[in-house]
Amino acid sequence: MLKPTPRVYKPSRDDETESRVETELSVRTLFDSEETPLLRYAFALSGRRAVAEEIVQEVFLQLHVHWDEIESPRAWLFRSVRNRVYTHVRDHRREVLGGDDATTQTSAREVESPEAMVLRMEATGTLRTMLEDLDETDRQLVKLKYFKDLKYRDISAQTGLSIGNVGYRLHHILKELAGKLRPLGIDENS
Repeated sequence: MLKPTPRVYKPSRDDETESRVETELSVRTLFDSEETPLLRYAFALSGRRAVAEEIVQEVFLQLHVHWDEIESPRAWLFRSVRNRVYTHVRDHRREVLGGDDATTQTSAREVESPEAMVLRMEATGTLRTMLEDLDETDRQLVKLKYFKDLKYRDISAQTGLSIGNVGYRLHHILKELAGKLRPLGIDENS
């Protein structure tokens, strides 16, 4: 007696097309909801908008390719962005450090470990986010003092605030930022 051969289900072209459309819709929905947070995260870690945009785009393309293999897409996206930013920073270290070769040359002992670099990048990203949350006047004071390295009298001349008020406000801004960073494990040694 002949045994019937088991039937193996082979998806038709319609099934394959439907599956591909469902995957594209799912990735598109995830893209719409997570693109902005991922761009902020990548920018906070890298400090460069173009790099952040490129990395987020690459990660979403990889998600599309591996959609069926990924159990938690949102977590995978953030982890992938972090890893790619870390790789980018490591591979472009000279560009990030800037300056001429004489000032960027360091011995092997002075180069920070990958773990320390990631922690520093995360702390920098957190601080950038906190600075964005300051009101415009406070953010301007911080930029003038710590990014343009101006003296209190120069800041006073630019903002119209008294020299004493500039010092008072900067002191309280820094105190507030430190208070917010401390619970996150970020202190003056980070």
